[in-house]
Amino acid sequence: MANAVVSAGVAGYSAHDQERWVAESAKNPRRTAFQRDRARVLHSSGLRRLGAKTQVVSPGSDDFVRTRLTHSLEVAQVGRELARYLGCDPEIVDTACLSHDLGHPPFGHNGETVLDEICSGIGGFEGNAQTLRVITRLEPKVLSTDGRPAGLNLTRATLDACTKYPWSRDDAPSGKTGAPVRKFGVYDDDREVFDFFRDGHPDGERCLEAQLMDLADDISYSVHDVEDAVFSGHLDLFAYEHDHALGGLIDITRSWYLPEARDGDIVKALDRLQSAAYWPEERYDGSRRAQAGLKHMTSQLIGRFAGAAEAATREEYGWEPLGRYDGSLVVPEATRTEIAVLKGLATVTVMVAEDRLRLQRIQARVLSTLCEYFSERPEAMDRMFFLDHQEADTDADRLRVVVDQVASLTDHSAWTAYHRMQADEASLL
Repeated sequence: MANAVVSAGVAGYSAHDQERWVAESAKNPRRTAFQRDRARVLHSSGLRRLGAKTQVVSPGSDDFVRTRLTHSLEVAQVGRELARYLGCDPEIVDTACLSHDLGHPPFGHNGETVLDEICSGIGGFEGNAQTLRVITRLEPKVLSTDGRPAGLNLTRATLDACTKYPWSRDDAPSGKTGAPVRKFGVYDDDREVFDFFRDGHPDGERCLEAQLMDLADDISYSVHDVEDAVFSGHLDLFAYEHDHALGGLIDITRSWYLPEARDGDIVKALDRLQSAAYWPEERYDGSRRAQAGLKHMTSQLIGRFAGAAEAATREEYGWEPLGRYDGSLVVPEATRTEIAVLKGLATVTVMVAEDRLRLQRIQARVLSTLCEYFSERPEAMDRMFFLDHQEADTDADRLRVVVDQVASLTDHSAWTAYHRMQADEASLL
């Protein structure tokens, strides 16, 4: 596909950075290419759907808990501030943060696991690779001259910033343990656009904007999930004074987030957090005072983690504005461990609770059954996906379309489609 005419210049970013996969003229010279990118994501149907997709606790179970949409808005605020501090274009990082969960299916990470098993023979399913697929193919906005979909047709720099894992499953690098990283950012049949925006950059190296998006996600995820868990009554911040509970937290933190961490490092990180002046001194009781204290803690923790990364990066690179491949984000090891401990607190109390595990088994049945149903009756899919299914040449391509449809559903619409399917099958008996 042809490159684009670029819009108003952006300091520190070249015309190459602002190119689009499909050529477009700049419709409003007062807006930069990156401002247009953000507007396209903000107005996308995919972003709206995140309002009804699970973050940790299912939407509708409580008016307070976060959805994928509110999480993404919070990530964008953190990421934008980090970008401003370090000299990146805030619009790029903001857009990457808003986009980072667009590919996540219904039912959170449980849904991702189910769809990955279903796609095991066609390259797997990964929420980050699906995000790239959404913004470059599935979201209806721009078509190429030959009629192929180009998704939102974002700029090269923005697409690069949206790619947390710039490799395919087969090209995944080795992690700290020596095993290949499980996460990846592109399916094989989306390599053309991937190669377009990765042109000229080393394999596997992330741009600074993508690193900022990743850290903003980690900070928001860890801090806000703990807030939700405390508010919902799943987490008692004082429970880890006992060895048995502390041992469970250590095991979860290590197995899920820090495979090489020593017990002492995890305990010290928890001690540092608990000794902070803003850590609650009394058990949460739901009062206005307790809620205010909880919100104060989350604000202070976000500042603590973002400030530590900013200071360490400035110490490494000085005070010149940074962008794209000018340098790498530096996050102190102590900060990474503290973030992981907070993730562990949310995980051990919410994600692995027995009642949640039972619900996950039911959700897995819903998604797998829907995939079978749409494979047998593609006309039951949304019109856009049905037409994609008709145009697909192989069984693998058709299965990918079915999974695109199921992944696009919200938690609510997945349940609705499942019940409609059951009603349809019952009518045939």
